[in-house]
Amino acid sequence: MADEFKRLDRELVYKGSIIDFYKDTVQVPNGRVVKWDFIKHQGAAAVVPVTADGKLLLVRQYRNALDRYTLEIPAGGLNGPDEPTKEAAARELEEETGYRAGKIQWLITIRTTVAFCNEKIDIYVATDLIPGSQHLDEDEYIDVEAYTVDELCEKIFAGEIEDSKTISAIMSYRAKYRK
Repeated sequence: MADEFKRLDRELVYKGSIIDFYKDTVQVPNGRVVKWDFIKHQGAAAVVPVTADGKLLLVRQYRNALDRYTLEIPAGGLNGPDEPTKEAAARELEEETGYRAGKIQWLITIRTTVAFCNEKIDIYVATDLIPGSQHLDEDEYIDVEAYTVDELCEKIFAGEIEDSKTISAIMSYRAKYRK
């Protein structure tokens, strides 16, 4: 079925620091030509840090798009399209929480908004955490908070956590690692 769709053109509308916005011209199966928005993202990595007592570390930070603080797993964009996501996840863990991972394992891969964006996030689980200090960017203000999986599930179902990568990560961690 995918071969029934044919991209005729992709025009760069805006080049940003995190995303590029394009206007695509696509021929659909009935022969009509339509315009679709496309947002190109170079990818990201995220991590579920697990303390020795089984709590998960999340970060509370201000998100401009929502104009409020959110509670999320540590995450960030790749430094380049060829950066291994496992390295990016370890980097973001240390930058945002101050911890390094003694062990880091892939958990899941998600696509955040498939209707108009190609963003892909590989999510890892970090254990055997080694404390250190945060290395925040000059515009980052992040608090680190520890929660049990049950507390986080309550926050998800109460609508206190809405971030898709965080919900996906917590629920996947719960399904895979909780006995």
